[in-house]
Amino acid sequence: MATRNTIILAAGKGTRMKSKLYKVLHRLCGKSMVDHVLTQVEKTNMDNVVTIVGYGAEAVEEELGDRTKYVVQKEQLGTGHAVLQAEDLLADLDGTTMVVSGDTPLFTAQTFENLFKYHEDKQAKATILTSKAPDPTGYGRIIRNELGIVTKIVEQKDATADEAAINEINTGVYVFDNQALFKALHQITNDNAQGEYYLTDVIEILKDQGDIVAAYQMADFYESMGVNDRVALSKATKIMQARINTAHMKNGVSMVNPDDTYIDVDVQIGSDTIVEPGVQLKGNTVIGEDCFIGANSEIRNSTIHNGVTVTSSMIEDSEMMDGSNIGPDSHLRPQSLIGENVHLGNFVEVKKSEIGAGTKVGHLTYVGNAKLGKNINVGCGVVFVNYDGAHKHETVVGDDSFIGSNSNLVAPLNVADHSFIAAGSTITDDINQYDMAIARARQTNKPGYYKKLPYDAD
Repeated sequence: MATRNTIILAAGKGTRMKSKLYKVLHRLCGKSMVDHVLTQVEKTNMDNVVTIVGYGAEAVEEELGDRTKYVVQKEQLGTGHAVLQAEDLLADLDGTTMVVSGDTPLFTAQTFENLFKYHEDKQAKATILTSKAPDPTGYGRIIRNELGIVTKIVEQKDATADEAAINEINTGVYVFDNQALFKALHQITNDNAQGEYYLTDVIEILKDQGDIVAAYQMADFYESMGVNDRVALSKATKIMQARINTAHMKNGVSMVNPDDTYIDVDVQIGSDTIVEPGVQLKGNTVIGEDCFIGANSEIRNSTIHNGVTVTSSMIEDSEMMDGSNIGPDSHLRPQSLIGENVHLGNFVEVKKSEIGAGTKVGHLTYVGNAKLGKNINVGCGVVFVNYDGAHKHETVVGDDSFIGSNSNLVAPLNVADHSFIAAGSTITDDINQYDMAIARARQTNKPGYYKKLPYDAD
């Protein structure tokens, strides 16, 4: 039975990145480069995916997990040598094999599908994915004869002046007849400027054998962009971000300034949501319909339900239910659950807490390790004191309670529903239903005291 296979080349060190991080693990729009490549490959229903690893092999395997098989290239002897490392896993299979680099994060599944179809239609032994480059410097050139048939690929360092002037470039992606590929790999040599075994030499071997070699020219050159340094990473990020933002706008999301809006590739946003400039939506964030995400807000790995307003605030690993709002300048730390129609005003911080529907936390308040019921009023400057220096403790506040401004609730603590805490109190004991707790010194006025002060009392 014919199989469809992919080999991802991810063994190079990437010295031009000047980084301690292995090159293909550098991230853009929420995923590493190699993860972007694998994600698009997975959409084409491969029977086998093999990733060739070398430097940083363990880190790559940790990143991609069991979504792919792995083979280690112990010596970096070129792309042909790298592909040959997959021989034990693939060589005996009938079918086709695509080879793609792990540092080309902008390729789409649709381009891969187009390449496979073209290869099959031409009944080729090899098909090269090519494109016209505005500046072909650094790329291998596609050499065609007078009939337009590909005769060979010439690497930049081995190109003559005439060959270097050609702007049709090799994107580094190929589809091969699988068994023909591995047979030809044993025939290539390293007689070239780099002393490496080039995968491109397989093309010439197949041509010399009289096999059909085709070339599919893709329309969007920038999709083929390889990332070898931080400048290229920045350019690739900008291209991918524009792609992501355009898709959201076509799906009914309004962006005031998409050039200044940063959204990771896996983020989901409902229709009629408005996203202002400077917003960053990261990780596995899901945002519902009819939301307003105000300027300079950052939301990570969180779920924002319908009709929520976020004003210049940060939300991490948390959830906001329908109709709730937060900000400006507030912070949801991980494991916070904000109920329906909850109001969190300016400079409010919530951590590992649940806040029930209709509760209002106006401003300048810290809520940590707490469960607040419904329709509670939390005054200004309230602190849920949750840490004793060694352990965190929980505070529970019942429905319809009132917490006066500048109160401290010292955990562990239970405040029953329909209870009242007077402003300025430090509460250390539980409060029963319908009780009011006052924990402050009684006010004393000293008549005429001002006149004793050492300055003119007039």
